[in-house]
Amino acid sequence: MRRAALAAWLVAGSVALAPVATALAAQPEQPGPPASLAAPPPPPPAPYKPPQAATPPHSAASEAATYERCMSLAKTDPGAARDLAERWQGQGGAHPADHCYAVALIGLKQYKEGATRLETLAKAMIRAPQSLRAEVLDQAGQAWLLAGDPARSYAAETAALGLLPDNAELLLDRAEAAGAEGWYDKALADLDRVLKADPARVEALVYRANAYRELGRLDEALADIDRALALAPHSASALLERGDIRRLKGDLNGARQDWVKVSELAPGSDADAEAKTNIERLELKEEPPAPGAQRK
Repeated sequence: MRRAALAAWLVAGSVALAPVATALAAQPEQPGPPASLAAPPPPPPAPYKPPQAATPPHSAASEAATYERCMSLAKTDPGAARDLAERWQGQGGAHPADHCYAVALIGLKQYKEGATRLETLAKAMIRAPQSLRAEVLDQAGQAWLLAGDPARSYAAETAALGLLPDNAELLLDRAEAAGAEGWYDKALADLDRVLKADPARVEALVYRANAYRELGRLDEALADIDRALALAPHSASALLERGDIRRLKGDLNGARQDWVKVSELAPGSDADAEAKTNIERLELKEEPPAPGAQRK
């Protein structure tokens, strides 16, 4: 999904609303009480002057600059980004401020509130292109996954797919949520759609191999992961997955080789840590976890 397009629409939308607010503020007041009860009549009205066009209180350039500054802060100092977004909301920042606020909350690990705010924002963006509303829902889905609620993540991704039914990124994200919830059949359905459109999509091949493994369909899992590694020989995630499959199939030496390669390719990563844990289990001769109980 393209954040730049989302940013452009959010900023443009808030600026477009500014003249409306100014015009409403400039409307004449309602008539006062009857003349018999009112104060002495006011002086004659000033000579007529043609109405001037309302000037937006914020320019597109300034709003765009504020949005970019807020989103940059959300990466480096989410607390400061939240405070900036809150002040900006009070000054009429509208959707851009709301979006930055939600992203800042996610940076502060307040995943549930951030996800909820993103879903609310997506509903409010009724004039936005469907692709941008889908992007905000996708972000909400990712936040729900971080919050440890894959079912809500799946629901958010489903709503996004209702707007963009064949989007491969959304299908991958929903498959990830389905796998995290243990709905491997649902994950397979989405991954099949992705791979039908793009058989060389490595990420989808790795995810589908994982789903097959969890369902105990090891031959199909190995076929997918071998295909992924033929396309991307240095993929740490694919090697990690093939090690898991090989271990379950009884190929302990092959599993060890894959996991050692993972540590060489991605030292210090989560994949490296998992690979080392798996090697320790081999050395201790621990039984591999049953399908469905392993990493999702």
